[in-house]
Amino acid sequence: MPPRSKAREKKFKDLLSYERRLKRAGCDLIIGVDEAGRGPLAGPVVAAAVALKTTHFKNRIDDSKKLNFKSREQAFGEIIKKSIFGVSVVSEKTIDRINILRATRKAMHQAVTSLTDKIRDISSLNIHVIVDGNMALDLDWPSTDIVKGDAKSKSIASASILAKVTRDRIMLKYDAVYPEYGFARHKGYPTEAHRDILKKIGPSAIHRKSFCCV
Repeated sequence: MPPRSKAREKKFKDLLSYERRLKRAGCDLIIGVDEAGRGPLAGPVVAAAVALKTTHFKNRIDDSKKLNFKSREQAFGEIIKKSIFGVSVVSEKTIDRINILRATRKAMHQAVTSLTDKIRDISSLNIHVIVDGNMALDLDWPSTDIVKGDAKSKSIASASILAKVTRDRIMLKYDAVYPEYGFARHKGYPTEAHRDILKKIGPSAIHRKSFCCV
């Protein structure tokens, strides 16, 4: 494996600064949390929680929006193998019923619970949860919100990749059910093409009826 450039080495270190700080403070388990799908007009919101077993990865781990499809898929497989994780999917019907902000918090909370349920003797661990954005969560453990955390923390970046890949796979399945909407291309986001289709044929069963463009 070729040596990292100075710029890449700095980026690598920066992505672990929060984790190192929390480790020095005595944390046994650091959980990164992120979501995918707050902005789309259709489909669910997905959240992931990740506790890394190692910080050494062959694939690039970064904000999922900075990675292409192939890089995300490769990173996804490695993260699954090198972490304890939880993933939660909250449907568009729940989004319409309780609003997207509450649905996102619900998904994040469920993802953390899914992760912690996998750990024995969790009561003996000093846990800290780091969350992307300004998303205060009602958890049993202390947490820190980090604006643009998916570009600042390897744990949160890993969660962003799991959430993004999971949601994209869901939307690809919906594309087979509703091919006229082009979900494989825009994943439900409000692109011009997506909005034009909505004007012509109206919403599908998975569109978020509470969103203004729908």
